[in-house]
Amino acid sequence: MSAIFQFGESVSAYDMPVLNEREARAGAGILLLIALVAFMNAWLDGNFRLIQLVVVAFFIDFVIRVLINPRFAPSLILGRIAVRNQTPEYTGAAQKRFAWALGLMIAAPMLYFVVLQGVRGPFTLLACLVCLTLLFFEAAFGICLGCMIYNAFNRQAARLCPGGVCEVREKEPVQRIAPLQLGTLALFLAGMVALGQHLPEAANTKPQVTTASPENGGRCKVPDFAKAIGHEQKWKLHNNCL
Repeated sequence: MSAIFQFGESVSAYDMPVLNEREARAGAGILLLIALVAFMNAWLDGNFRLIQLVVVAFFIDFVIRVLINPRFAPSLILGRIAVRNQTPEYTGAAQKRFAWALGLMIAAPMLYFVVLQGVRGPFTLLACLVCLTLLFFEAAFGICLGCMIYNAFNRQAARLCPGGVCEVREKEPVQRIAPLQLGTLALFLAGMVALGQHLPEAANTKPQVTTASPENGGRCKVPDFAKAIGHEQKWKLHNNCL
Protein backbone atom coordinates (compact mmCIF):
# COMPACT_ATOMS: atom_id res chain seq x y z
CA MET A 1 0.00 0.00 0.00
CA SER A 2 2.87 2.39 0.77
CA ALA A 3 4.11 1.94 -2.78
CA ILE A 4 0.80 3.36 -4.03
CA PHE A 5 0.39 6.32 -1.67
CA GLN A 6 3.74 8.08 -1.88
CA PHE A 7 5.26 11.13 -3.50
CA GLY A 8 8.55 10.87 -5.32
CA GLU A 9 10.95 8.10 -6.18
CA SER A 10 13.84 6.74 -4.12
CA VAL A 11 17.12 6.89 -6.01
CA SER A 12 20.30 5.67 -4.32
CA ALA A 13 22.33 8.72 -5.40
CA TYR A 14 20.05 11.15 -3.54
CA ASP A 15 19.05 11.47 0.11
CA MET A 16 15.54 12.73 -0.66
CA PRO A 17 12.57 11.76 -2.85
CA VAL A 18 13.02 12.86 -6.44
CA LEU A 19 11.06 13.08 -9.67
CA ASN A 20 12.09 12.86 -13.30
CA GLU A 21 12.06 16.46 -14.55
CA ARG A 22 11.89 15.32 -18.18
CA GLU A 23 8.70 13.42 -17.42
CA ALA A 24 7.21 16.40 -15.56
CA ARG A 25 7.96 18.77 -18.45
CA ALA A 26 6.49 16.33 -20.96
CA GLY A 27 3.33 16.06 -18.84
CA ALA A 28 3.11 19.86 -18.65
CA GLY A 29 3.43 20.08 -22.42
CA ILE A 30 0.63 17.58 -22.92
CA LEU A 31 -1.66 19.49 -20.56
CA LEU A 32 -0.68 22.76 -22.25
CA LEU A 33 -1.70 21.47 -25.67
CA ILE A 34 -5.06 20.20 -24.41
CA ALA A 35 -5.79 23.36 -22.42
CA LEU A 36 -4.84 25.62 -25.32
CA VAL A 37 -7.23 23.84 -27.68
CA ALA A 38 -10.04 24.16 -25.13
CA PHE A 39 -9.25 27.82 -24.45
CA MET A 40 -9.24 28.78 -28.14
CA ASN A 41 -12.47 26.84 -28.68
CA ALA A 42 -14.14 28.93 -25.97
CA TRP A 43 -12.53 32.20 -27.04
CA LEU A 44 -13.31 31.93 -30.74
CA ASP A 45 -16.57 29.96 -30.77
CA GLY A 46 -18.01 30.64 -27.31
CA ASN A 47 -18.20 26.88 -26.70
CA PHE A 48 -17.22 26.09 -23.11
CA ARG A 49 -18.06 22.37 -23.26
CA LEU A 50 -14.47 21.38 -23.98
CA ILE A 51 -13.16 23.64 -21.20
CA GLN A 52 -15.54 21.95 -18.76
CA LEU A 53 -14.21 18.54 -19.79
CA VAL A 54 -10.60 19.73 -19.50
CA VAL A 55 -11.25 21.19 -16.03
CA VAL A 56 -12.55 17.82 -14.83
CA ALA A 57 -9.49 16.09 -16.32
CA PHE A 58 -7.14 18.63 -14.73
CA PHE A 59 -8.76 18.23 -11.32
CA ILE A 60 -8.52 14.44 -11.40
CA ASP A 61 -4.94 14.56 -12.68
CA PHE A 62 -3.77 16.92 -9.94
CA VAL A 63 -5.63 15.07 -7.19
CA ILE A 64 -3.74 11.94 -8.20
CA ARG A 65 -0.43 13.84 -8.43
CA VAL A 66 -0.68 15.53 -5.04
CA LEU A 67 -2.75 13.20 -2.86
CA ILE A 68 -2.01 9.72 -4.22
CA ASN A 69 1.10 9.25 -6.36
CA PRO A 70 2.46 11.10 -9.41
CA ARG A 71 3.23 7.74 -11.01
CA PHE A 72 -0.50 7.22 -11.60
CA ALA A 73 -1.36 10.69 -12.95
CA PRO A 74 -2.55 10.25 -16.57
CA SER A 75 -0.56 13.21 -17.95
CA LEU A 76 2.64 12.01 -16.29
CA ILE A 77 2.10 8.47 -17.55
CA LEU A 78 1.88 9.90 -21.07
CA GLY A 79 4.94 12.02 -20.31
CA ARG A 80 6.87 8.96 -19.15
CA ILE A 81 5.97 7.16 -22.35
CA ALA A 82 7.11 10.15 -24.43
CA VAL A 83 10.55 10.47 -22.77
CA ARG A 84 11.15 6.81 -21.94
CA ASN A 85 14.29 6.71 -24.13
CA GLN A 86 15.85 9.82 -22.57
CA THR A 87 18.24 9.90 -19.62
CA PRO A 88 16.32 10.96 -16.47
CA GLU A 89 17.01 14.39 -15.01
CA TYR A 90 16.18 14.25 -11.32
CA THR A 91 14.62 17.10 -9.36
CA GLY A 92 13.53 17.42 -5.74
CA ALA A 93 10.01 16.15 -5.11
CA ALA A 94 9.16 18.59 -2.29
CA GLN A 95 9.00 21.72 -4.42
CA LYS A 96 7.12 19.90 -7.17
CA ARG A 97 4.47 18.78 -4.73
CA PHE A 98 4.02 22.36 -3.56
CA ALA A 99 3.77 23.63 -7.14
CA TRP A 100 1.26 20.95 -8.11
CA ALA A 101 -0.75 21.70 -4.96
CA LEU A 102 -1.12 25.25 -6.28
CA GLY A 103 -2.40 23.75 -9.52
CA LEU A 104 -4.93 21.74 -7.54
CA MET A 105 -6.01 24.93 -5.74
CA ILE A 106 -6.77 26.47 -9.12
CA ALA A 107 -8.50 23.37 -10.50
CA ALA A 108 -10.82 22.91 -7.49
CA PRO A 109 -12.70 26.26 -7.72
CA MET A 110 -12.70 25.94 -11.51
CA LEU A 111 -14.45 22.59 -11.13
CA TYR A 112 -17.11 24.16 -8.90
CA PHE A 113 -17.74 27.34 -10.86
CA VAL A 114 -17.21 26.23 -14.45
CA VAL A 115 -18.49 22.65 -14.36
CA LEU A 116 -21.02 22.53 -11.54
CA GLN A 117 -22.32 26.12 -11.69
CA GLY A 118 -21.81 26.76 -15.40
CA VAL A 119 -20.11 30.12 -14.84
CA ARG A 120 -18.72 31.67 -18.01
CA GLY A 121 -16.93 34.87 -18.90
CA PRO A 122 -13.78 36.69 -17.76
CA PHE A 123 -13.24 34.60 -14.59
CA THR A 124 -13.10 31.37 -16.57
CA LEU A 125 -10.79 32.74 -19.22
CA LEU A 126 -8.50 34.41 -16.67
CA ALA A 127 -8.10 31.17 -14.72
CA CYS A 128 -7.35 29.36 -17.97
CA LEU A 129 -4.71 31.96 -18.86
CA VAL A 130 -3.03 31.45 -15.48
CA CYS A 131 -2.91 27.69 -16.05
CA LEU A 132 -1.62 28.13 -19.59
CA THR A 133 1.13 30.46 -18.36
CA LEU A 134 2.29 28.06 -15.65
CA LEU A 135 2.26 25.10 -18.02
CA PHE A 136 4.05 27.02 -20.77
CA PHE A 137 6.90 28.15 -18.53
CA GLU A 138 7.45 24.61 -17.26
CA ALA A 139 7.14 22.87 -20.62
CA ALA A 140 9.04 25.38 -22.75
CA PHE A 141 11.72 26.69 -20.38
CA GLY A 142 11.82 24.18 -17.52
CA ILE A 143 10.89 27.06 -15.18
CA CYS A 144 8.62 25.96 -12.35
CA LEU A 145 7.02 29.17 -11.06
CA GLY A 146 5.38 27.27 -8.20
CA CYS A 147 8.81 26.05 -7.13
CA MET A 148 9.97 29.66 -6.88
CA ILE A 149 7.03 30.43 -4.61
CA TYR A 150 8.02 27.37 -2.54
CA ASN A 151 11.36 28.98 -1.72
CA ALA A 152 9.61 32.15 -0.59
CA PHE A 153 7.49 30.32 2.01
CA ASN A 154 9.89 27.65 3.28
CA ARG A 155 12.90 28.09 5.52
CA GLN A 156 14.65 25.18 3.88
CA ALA A 157 15.21 26.13 0.25
CA ALA A 158 14.46 23.68 -2.51
CA ARG A 159 17.24 21.36 -3.55
CA LEU A 160 18.07 19.68 -6.83
CA CYS A 161 16.20 22.14 -9.02
CA PRO A 162 16.06 21.74 -12.83
CA GLY A 163 19.16 23.14 -14.45
CA GLY A 164 20.77 23.75 -11.06
CA VAL A 165 18.96 27.09 -10.60
CA CYS A 166 18.77 26.62 -6.82
CA GLU A 167 22.56 26.79 -6.52
CA VAL A 168 24.40 30.09 -6.87
CA ARG A 169 26.85 29.77 -9.75
CA GLU A 170 28.39 31.81 -12.52
CA LYS A 171 27.04 31.51 -16.02
CA GLU A 172 28.96 29.43 -18.51
CA PRO A 173 30.18 31.21 -21.66
CA VAL A 174 27.52 29.42 -23.70
CA GLN A 175 24.84 30.97 -21.44
CA ARG A 176 25.98 34.58 -21.71
CA ILE A 177 24.05 36.95 -23.97
CA ALA A 178 26.13 39.30 -26.09
CA PRO A 179 24.95 42.79 -27.12
CA LEU A 180 25.07 41.67 -30.76
CA GLN A 181 22.58 38.92 -29.98
CA LEU A 182 20.19 41.38 -28.33
CA GLY A 183 20.56 43.71 -31.30
CA THR A 184 19.75 40.88 -33.68
CA LEU A 185 16.63 40.01 -31.68
CA ALA A 186 15.49 43.64 -31.58
CA LEU A 187 16.07 44.01 -35.34
CA PHE A 188 14.07 40.85 -36.03
CA LEU A 189 11.12 41.98 -33.88
CA ALA A 190 11.13 45.45 -35.44
CA GLY A 191 11.17 43.88 -38.90
CA MET A 192 8.19 41.68 -38.08
CA VAL A 193 6.22 44.67 -36.79
CA ALA A 194 7.05 46.68 -39.91
CA LEU A 195 6.16 43.78 -42.19
CA GLY A 196 2.84 43.33 -40.41
CA GLN A 197 1.89 46.89 -41.31
CA HIS A 198 2.32 46.25 -45.04
CA LEU A 199 0.86 42.77 -45.54
CA PRO A 200 -2.39 42.69 -47.57
CA GLU A 201 -5.53 42.15 -45.54
CA ALA A 202 -7.27 38.80 -45.83
CA ALA A 203 -10.81 38.59 -47.11
CA ASN A 204 -13.41 39.18 -44.39
CA THR A 205 -15.17 35.88 -43.86
CA LYS A 206 -16.54 36.66 -40.39
CA PRO A 207 -20.11 35.39 -40.05
CA GLN A 208 -22.82 37.96 -39.56
CA VAL A 209 -23.77 38.58 -35.93
CA THR A 210 -27.40 38.13 -34.96
CA THR A 211 -29.20 40.22 -32.37
CA ALA A 212 -30.09 38.78 -28.95
CA SER A 213 -33.76 37.95 -28.46
CA PRO A 214 -35.92 40.39 -26.42
CA GLU A 215 -36.56 37.91 -23.64
CA ASN A 216 -32.83 37.67 -23.05
CA GLY A 217 -32.32 41.42 -23.13
CA GLY A 218 -31.64 41.75 -19.39
CA ARG A 219 -29.32 38.81 -19.16
CA CYS A 220 -27.51 39.82 -22.31
CA LYS A 221 -26.89 43.42 -21.31
CA VAL A 222 -23.18 44.01 -21.83
CA PRO A 223 -21.51 45.28 -18.62
CA ASP A 224 -19.63 48.56 -18.66
CA PHE A 225 -16.21 46.97 -18.10
CA ALA A 226 -16.58 44.90 -21.28
CA LYS A 227 -17.51 47.99 -23.27
CA ALA A 228 -14.60 49.93 -21.78
CA ILE A 229 -12.05 47.41 -23.06
CA GLY A 230 -13.74 46.92 -26.42
CA HIS A 231 -14.85 43.42 -25.46
CA GLU A 232 -18.55 43.85 -26.19
CA GLN A 233 -18.91 41.32 -29.00
CA LYS A 234 -16.66 38.78 -27.26
CA TRP A 235 -18.70 39.14 -24.07
CA LYS A 236 -21.89 38.38 -26.02
CA LEU A 237 -20.22 35.40 -27.67
CA HIS A 238 -18.94 34.00 -24.36
CA ASN A 239 -22.37 34.36 -22.75
CA ASN A 240 -24.41 32.93 -25.65
CA CYS A 241 -26.04 36.26 -26.39
CA LEU A 242 -25.43 36.48 -30.14
